[in-house]
Amino acid sequence: MKNIYFKIFSTPRSLIPRKSFNNDNNIEVIGKQLEEKVKKIFHGSLAIREVDTGSDASCEQELTALGNAYYDIERFGINFVASPRHADMLMVTGAVSRNMKNALIRTYEATPTPKIVVAVGDDAINGGIFKGSYAVLDGVDKVIPVDFQIPGDPPSPKIILCHLLKILEEVGDKK
Repeated sequence: MKNIYFKIFSTPRSLIPRKSFNNDNNIEVIGKQLEEKVKKIFHGSLAIREVDTGSDASCEQELTALGNAYYDIERFGINFVASPRHADMLMVTGAVSRNMKNALIRTYEATPTPKIVVAVGDDAINGGIFKGSYAVLDGVDKVIPVDFQIPGDPPSPKIILCHLLKILEEVGDKK
């Protein structure tokens, strides 16, 4: 229990300033920028495969919220797919449990290259409150290469959108 309280009070703030989230019109602005990047880089649509490797489901709920009527990321050309063979990006949540290691590796190998791997949430980045447990292998980077990280426990949908825009800007610059 002490570890959970320590985690709550020691979680770092996101790198993106919170004052940029005060206005809900920012979702539209960020969305239009995302749409432009997706059209330019992926020629129309970005397919994301989400992989849960042993999380507490909080990050999954935030990713699911991106598809609801309020955020509706599909209007920006971003959608979640069921098969890694159709994905351009893997979003991995949760500390990697020993039971999920092989499934994560198989999913990574099934994703076509060039692939973008994003660790979503503190658990996926470094193991979070489960770090050092006998049941987990800590962060995703211990099992597969990670290109980007979205910090938070869990990160809100707005933070995920902002980080996704930054990721696409970096990917676009590399191309």
